[in-house]
Amino acid sequence: MLKKVQRRFVLAAMAAFGTVMLLIIVGINAANYYRTTSTQDYLAGELLSHERTDPAQPAPPPPVGEIPGSNPEAAFMTRFFTVHCDKDGTVKEVLRDYISSVDEETAKAYAQTVLSRGREKGYYKDYRYLVNQSDKGISILFLNAAIQLQSMKSLLFVSLAIGIFSLLLVFLLIILFSRRAIRPYLKNIEQQKRFITDAGHELKTPITSIATSADIAAMEHEGDEWIENIRRQAARLTKLVGDMVALTRMDEETPFPEKSRFSLSEAAWEIAEPFAHLAKAKGKHYSQHIEEDLTFFGDRDAIQRMISILLDNAIKYSDDGGEIRLQIYRRRSKVCMEVTNTCSLQDVSNLDRLFDRFYRLDESRSTATGGTGIGLSMVRAIAETHGGKATVQSEDGSKICFRVVM
Repeated sequence: MLKKVQRRFVLAAMAAFGTVMLLIIVGINAANYYRTTSTQDYLAGELLSHERTDPAQPAPPPPVGEIPGSNPEAAFMTRFFTVHCDKDGTVKEVLRDYISSVDEETAKAYAQTVLSRGREKGYYKDYRYLVNQSDKGISILFLNAAIQLQSMKSLLFVSLAIGIFSLLLVFLLIILFSRRAIRPYLKNIEQQKRFITDAGHELKTPITSIATSADIAAMEHEGDEWIENIRRQAARLTKLVGDMVALTRMDEETPFPEKSRFSLSEAAWEIAEPFAHLAKAKGKHYSQHIEEDLTFFGDRDAIQRMISILLDNAIKYSDDGGEIRLQIYRRRSKVCMEVTNTCSLQDVSNLDRLFDRFYRLDESRSTATGGTGIGLSMVRAIAETHGGKATVQSEDGSKICFRVVM
């Protein structure tokens, strides 16, 4: 129980911290990307608007120094080239006055690739490009952004590294302090478990005394309905106390200390046979499919008890003349158990609450069947202690299926 609660606490805390760290990393990098690309787009627009159109004229100095907030040396650091095309996309001129690392053929290839994308601006290799269409044709400016791209990548890697390191550090700290954090909660749970266990032991004596007295009275007053009712309620109380104590033990660190590998097929056949006869005696149609040679590592008695609860539940709450089906099979590395029965459900929205202790869909009918209201809680507890999961579903309310995957 301690490990389970501690694990959930650590996972919840790490999920919360991880989400916050992810939002911070995404926010920082998104803001940096937006600021960098906005600056480059503005610079590319200014450069394109001052670009010469007459090859005979000398190249004007780039207007970088005129941009507010720019570095005075930026004009000597800015590298770009421009490709002018006609309206059909045919390259007419390549201006490479401020770059030497790109030849004319490469520039033409870059321009054709960018035009095929159909986008006004974006990144292509180490360049931020801007496409301007006018009556004279199409102009494409390629601004060298290698330093900015490297800066954005460096910020991303550094922020990810800091985020991962922070997650590991917080994970270690949470593990160190988690026991102290959940101690009051565990203390409360232990008190509840102790109360149920002690109360169960204390109740056994008076219940046994009542049942014994009722048996003696029944011999003297045979057929008395009041005495029979006392005997039924005493038996029901005995079963309820036993189930409560057994369910409480499921929360222990090792509820099944003697797990072993056993034949699940044989165990299922053994426990299901009496229910097949019981269903037939009550006029219900029972069928089963248990895959052969199934083995499972766990507690045999607990697994048989789980199957027994599901079949007993199906027989009790199925319609008159209804159908009940048990299926046990292996799917990949998991064992699946399904118990399906016909029924008449008015509301299928809260079916998962059937696994809650003492919850009943139909109070009057459940009381009449003699159920304690915690059988399905036992099913889920047994499944979880074996590393599995119990679920319930009903598509239209005419059938209900309980499924255990372990």
